[in-house]
Amino acid sequence: MNPSSATLAPEERLADADITAAIELLFRMKKGVSAHFIHVATDRGLVKLTGSTTSLLSRERAEEIAKAVRGVRGVINELLVRTPVVPDADLLSNVEKALAQDPATADYNVRCFVHDGTVLTEGTVQSWAEQQLVLQVLKSVHGVRQIENRLHIRGGELTNSDDEITAQIRALLEWDIRVKSTLVTVRTDHGVVHVAGTVGTAAERDHVLAVAYMAGATRVEARDLFVAYWALDKELRNQKFASKADEDIAQAIRDMFGYDPRVRAFEPGAHVSVHDGVATLSGVVSSLAAKRAAGEDAANVVGVFDVRNLLQVRAYYPSPDAAIQRNIKAALARDAFVGHYGFTVNVSNGKAQLYGTVHSHSDQERAEDVAAGVNGVIEVDNHLQVFAAEHFTPAVAAIGEGDVPIHLENIEPDHVLEKRLRNHYYWSARLHDQDINLLIRDGRVTLTGTVDSLIDRKTAATEAYACGARDVNNHLHLRGAA
Repeated sequence: MNPSSATLAPEERLADADITAAIELLFRMKKGVSAHFIHVATDRGLVKLTGSTTSLLSRERAEEIAKAVRGVRGVINELLVRTPVVPDADLLSNVEKALAQDPATADYNVRCFVHDGTVLTEGTVQSWAEQQLVLQVLKSVHGVRQIENRLHIRGGELTNSDDEITAQIRALLEWDIRVKSTLVTVRTDHGVVHVAGTVGTAAERDHVLAVAYMAGATRVEARDLFVAYWALDKELRNQKFASKADEDIAQAIRDMFGYDPRVRAFEPGAHVSVHDGVATLSGVVSSLAAKRAAGEDAANVVGVFDVRNLLQVRAYYPSPDAAIQRNIKAALARDAFVGHYGFTVNVSNGKAQLYGTVHSHSDQERAEDVAAGVNGVIEVDNHLQVFAAEHFTPAVAAIGEGDVPIHLENIEPDHVLEKRLRNHYYWSARLHDQDINLLIRDGRVTLTGTVDSLIDRKTAATEAYACGARDVNNHLHLRGAA
């Protein structure tokens, strides 16, 4: 999936200047990143981000975008967070409500203190994954500039031995589709996990470390875990796509549930079956967030070609629709990404309907995710319309709040959209060597061909929307699927 103009040798194509230009272009295209206030510099594949952004989530997103670019070996993130001032009392109230209304963190033993945009959080959680979930909830709150983490991880009553931790990490890496490298070695010494070897991207390296912490590492030493472009070679990754027995896949999904705090509390109500690589999730869970997380976990398991999420949501303690509606509106208003929009929210029997206008497909998805993460919500109907002003003529670029989106005939030509999308795929460490074919007519993109995983399939569509597609027909098949 190379741009038509890519005729240079690999070393030249992945030159520092080209990597910098690719990241800067992605920042301009991706929503939630303050591209004009971020400076990008690359030195031998190491990217340094300086400047400022508007939220902790935006700072994190900028780093994730850079790490997903082909040729990036690591990212030094020195971005400052410059968000509008929220009074300490209001910010404390918002972070406490965010934690209390999240189905997973609602019962955690966590306390927060706020001073001048800095949130200090302390208390006890059971795992590294629970700690990360708390931090992610706090990052999402508009006005949070910094987080001081003093959470204590207690863990279970029984502590795993070094050999058990090593075995768990190896099993998780083997079954996680996001870690494609088979060139990673693991050993554990007194709870400290040492990982070494080579992975293909900085994002993959981060995930290896996350897996080690999930499995119970007290500390991870990764000085000898390197990122190298050659490790993206498909021939080195074929082992990931070897045929797997359905029952082994089902057990791997169940194991994944046990490490995910969003699912773990509700996992006894979920049942997993796999037939020819198609995973079916059935049973009852008590939150929509748990249902969605279970589907994501299943999709990340090697050998899963499709997920049928038939889980039913039944709240243990149903809330009145009026209370759910208020909580959704409050959650949307305090969100760092979509808090500036005006939404109309209706709730009936726990089913939420969202109406309004947003400026990107990613904001449309983000608003749905925020609503789905509120306690008591059993379903979300997303009726939000996308109006991307930058893809229309300047005459309508100044549309204001409350205006109706105007669809004009003079949208940019299809060949411009195709060139931009091919460039995105070319620089994507995940998609650059996938067999993706494009057909674009009147701004509508049809994707055909073959990709490695469900994540790749979703990412290909997401990139198409980010590039300005009006609609995406995703007909991509998975490698190895029947």
